[in-house]
Amino acid sequence: MLWEALCVGYCDKKWRLLNVSCRKTPARIDAECCGLLLLAGLKVFRGFRLRSSDQTFENHPMSASKAISPTSAEPVATVDAMSPRIERCETPAGVTQQLRGRWAAADLAVPDVWAALVQQMQLLQSGREASQFRWDLRQVVRLDHVGAQVLWTHWGRRWPADVQADDSQRRIFDSIARYGVLLPVRTESDWRARFEQVGGWLLRGAEHAIGLTRLLGQLLLDLLRLIRRPQDGPWRDVSGHLFHIGATALPITALVGFLIGVVLAYLISRQLLQFGADAFVVNILGLSLIRELGPLLAAILIAGRSGSSITAQIGVMRVTEELDAMRVLGIARGFRLVLPRALALALVMPLISIWTTAWSLLGGMLTADLSMNVSLVFFANALPDAVEASNLGLATAKSAVFGLLIALIACHYGLRVKPNTESLGQGTTASVVTSITVVILVDALFAVLFRNVGI
Repeated sequence: MLWEALCVGYCDKKWRLLNVSCRKTPARIDAECCGLLLLAGLKVFRGFRLRSSDQTFENHPMSASKAISPTSAEPVATVDAMSPRIERCETPAGVTQQLRGRWAAADLAVPDVWAALVQQMQLLQSGREASQFRWDLRQVVRLDHVGAQVLWTHWGRRWPADVQADDSQRRIFDSIARYGVLLPVRTESDWRARFEQVGGWLLRGAEHAIGLTRLLGQLLLDLLRLIRRPQDGPWRDVSGHLFHIGATALPITALVGFLIGVVLAYLISRQLLQFGADAFVVNILGLSLIRELGPLLAAILIAGRSGSSITAQIGVMRVTEELDAMRVLGIARGFRLVLPRALALALVMPLISIWTTAWSLLGGMLTADLSMNVSLVFFANALPDAVEASNLGLATAKSAVFGLLIALIACHYGLRVKPNTESLGQGTTASVVTSITVVILVDALFAVLFRNVGI
């Protein structure tokens, strides 16, 4: 009995600590699931303890002489008397459901006791709701959180109309009512639910499209204002964004571009050597890197690096209520937040694209020299003849469009952030994913529209 009491006390202590931890963490833990885990653990421990005591009694040298006959033994009625049960009692106030025994995890873990208790609760629920009965908990010997959770679930997770209980019992039920949650019911999805889900996606997409269109229109109006009065423009902000977006991105873009050029040249050389077409490595590398891969790679890197930064900056301003302060002071958010970032990205993206393309060509030239014996001088002399200058102009124009789109999408999601950290993380993730997707789609559109330029 001592070990059993220690285990019950330990489980009750753990349950109380679990309730306290729920206050400090956003995650909500279902009390009923935790109770079932405690029941399972106590059940295994109880079975192990009973088996160990039986083996000790059988191996004891005095067990045969001290065996007690069934007729001379005293009737053991403590187990049944302490078992949790519900009794129907007639009182002056009416019929009352009176609880007796120990409503603790160790007692509820006994299969026979649990089966009898479940049968009693099912009989009570067959007549009317459990919350409509009168309940008396004053005769309960022990009540822990597991037993209280069983009763709370039987009551339909709400207090009955008439309950007689002491203060300690009410505190246990109050903690369960506060921190316990109901598990979501799994429902089979039908065609209507899927149709509504698709409709929700379309409506959210349309909402984002309308927001981006509104943001683009406001940007055009701010540009007209800047042209009329350039002395009032946010040039200091534009300069700062040019440095943070462009200058600080040069090392990573150079490294990634160089490695892409090395990998691409190595793979191409393995194929061209089979046909003796070593000289065509200049045509393939030059056209693919200058026209497509250079601008696209630079745009993806900037979208992941600077697009997320822009969304996080504006989102933090929403969380700290700086945007509300700007509105109160009469400061235009589009002119002070969106316009400097859009101008900086539109100006710096062509430069970063050329920088990334140059480093990727350098990596391709070195790899072609090492793997195919194509010298650097031959590569540099043959590159202008293999790739027309119009491809470089098309790549530069694409890069400017990519920068403008990345800025608009990043500012759009930043302005939609709600004043909480969860929305900030979701907005930053959505901004990066949407920017990369839009960049790839627009690049495909450019490839189709200008398929006859430079080829």
